[in-house]
Amino acid sequence: MTDPFQPADPRATDRRFMAAAIALARQGVGRTRPNPSVGAVLVQHTPSGPVVVGAGRTADGGRPHAERQALAQAGAAARGATCYCTLEPCSHFGRTSPCADALIEAGVAAVVVACVDPNPAVAGEGLVRLRNAGISVRQGVRTEEAATTLSGHMSRMVRGRPHVALKLALSADGAIGRRGEGGIAITGPAWGRQTHLLRAAHDAIAVGIGTVLADDPSLTCRLPGMAARSPDRIILDTDARTPTNARLFADRKVPVLIFVALDADPARCEALQAAGAVLLAVPRAGAGLDLAAALGMLSERGIGSVLVEGGAGIAEALAAADLIDEAWLVRAPHLLGGDLVRPFGGDPVAALSENLVIDARDVAGSDFLTHMKRTCSQASSQT
Repeated sequence: MTDPFQPADPRATDRRFMAAAIALARQGVGRTRPNPSVGAVLVQHTPSGPVVVGAGRTADGGRPHAERQALAQAGAAARGATCYCTLEPCSHFGRTSPCADALIEAGVAAVVVACVDPNPAVAGEGLVRLRNAGISVRQGVRTEEAATTLSGHMSRMVRGRPHVALKLALSADGAIGRRGEGGIAITGPAWGRQTHLLRAAHDAIAVGIGTVLADDPSLTCRLPGMAARSPDRIILDTDARTPTNARLFADRKVPVLIFVALDADPARCEALQAAGAVLLAVPRAGAGLDLAAALGMLSERGIGSVLVEGGAGIAEALAAADLIDEAWLVRAPHLLGGDLVRPFGGDPVAALSENLVIDARDVAGSDFLTHMKRTCSQASSQT
């Protein structure tokens, strides 16, 4: 099959509607675990111009897939249409038949894909199936943009671990707090709101036991109407020292996963389980835990993205093991002073620049943001 009406500039048209599919995919990030958030747009190319006849994203919880959402909306209008999809349509049987088959049965004329799915159960087979059915296939449209919405899925499939994003709020003198003191408000309310949005866009939040003991955080999304978007909470607690009366346990609706050493005290572990925690045991590594093993276990549980919020020891250990894929570094304009806790010697941008590059700089109220990430080539080199 071929498109009945060819647009004047096919490449520009492909980019235009792939941008719409990516925008849809962004709406589902952090909500579709264990599946990735994919966007799909069905377009009929008519003599008077392109017309969107169906659109959708992966539903919350991972089903139905984006292509099926778009096909359901389009109905009979899908026949002869072009499907713009951020990820290669699946070709394997799960709870439903493959999306590639659904597109074939609907009679679409062409499929435009941003990213090939590295899942070994797909890995190009979806595109082969479409081509064998006579459907025109174009790929590689806005690949890097689409990959940002698929980072968790890509990391799980390629590296066997979640995508790890580090968030640090620093004073002008490079500190996240003072030794011996509890939580200190360093950044302003604008970044505070952004923090909760970041939490909602990840499958899990992780902190070390030092942060739990010092700050007693709840680690939930507290923007109005977003409580249900709170991701799983992960504590890296080698010796099972998390207090059973910690604020983490006040909300039983949001899971608490605690990583402990294989030889952690059994009585403490039992008490934490009774308090509502899910305990996961991994080997020790140096003074802490085997972080790569912990991340591998999270991947097996369908967790594709983790936002690490502290503290200094965990951040530095992840960086030393080259397990950080993205960093949100926010610096306030004021000095903190005193006996400071300064991760990476107070200069995380320099410390992380060996494996990450600066992607953007911005302001959030009175605070200054530096966003860092791996390049596509860096990410692929970790396979």
